[in-house]
Amino acid sequence: MPNRLYIQFLRLPVQVRILFITLFFFLTFGVGIRFLEPDTFVTVYDGIWWAIITATTVGYGDFVPHSLLGRLAAVLLILFGAGLVSYYFVSLATAAVTKQNALSEGKLAYKGTGHMVIVGWNERSREIISKLNNSGSPIEIVLIDETLDENPTQSRYVHFVQGKPHVDETILKGNVPKAEMVLITSDHSHEELLADMNSILTLLTIKGICPEVKCIVEILTPEQVVNAKRAGADQVLQSNKLASIFMLSSIHSRGTGLLLDIIGGLQENRLASEQVAEHMVGRTFAEAKVVWAGREKLLIGIKRGEELVINPPLAFTIEPGDEFIAIR
Repeated sequence: MPNRLYIQFLRLPVQVRILFITLFFFLTFGVGIRFLEPDTFVTVYDGIWWAIITATTVGYGDFVPHSLLGRLAAVLLILFGAGLVSYYFVSLATAAVTKQNALSEGKLAYKGTGHMVIVGWNERSREIISKLNNSGSPIEIVLIDETLDENPTQSRYVHFVQGKPHVDETILKGNVPKAEMVLITSDHSHEELLADMNSILTLLTIKGICPEVKCIVEILTPEQVVNAKRAGADQVLQSNKLASIFMLSSIHSRGTGLLLDIIGGLQENRLASEQVAEHMVGRTFAEAKVVWAGREKLLIGIKRGEELVINPPLAFTIEPGDEFIAIR
């Protein structure tokens, strides 16, 4: 039994062990001085108080041992007790600094839930994190990247995890199974096909551990879109295709960049979807626009299954299961 307790004691954190040893040291000297000088230390509590004050400060002088044995006990208490107390606080400070360094270097696991996970540090993820942090209700973000040595942001809402995103240990360290959403960004420093393969490999790792987590993945080559969907992507973003659309729009608008201005405005006014109410089923899009006229949202289209119809004909009939797409 004593051996088992000793083993359990050794398994405690070093700060807890030092605290217990220090308290036991104070208790021993407090009880001891009570028996060495019963006239000066009337109660055990007086002895414990004297032991704590003597070891942690220069002493208040309210209790002073007078006998030779009492003074020898005081000398031992000062020599060993002060060392124990100092070592305890030094260990606390060291542990705090070590933990802070580990947090900054991405070595600590994230314990929260309902967070958003962003894989890869680049200009796109930097912009996304900045927008989310500056929004009215910032959310907790876990950034996973293997190229960084420390957290690239100073935001208290961003927890950095250093490691390969296609390794189970890294995914679990980011607590991805308890995340609300995962965004996998593409590494543009690699050849496009290789970057897509790495993104899909990360997607497969996440879906293999937690298939219920919603994953959005950035794909560069159109040939890999199908493979990303096969791997379980809930949404695929073709960044090269989007860039081509912006370029073509700039050409058609003679360099005015109208589409870019519209997308820029949408950064502050978010797109929202809303399930069609039963009383709207069977009505036309024109009637729906009349109903939406009194709301602080601009109705721009209908989502039907996988099909998205932007600005449909006024005679477009709304069916069960449709969703309204609006700008809020």
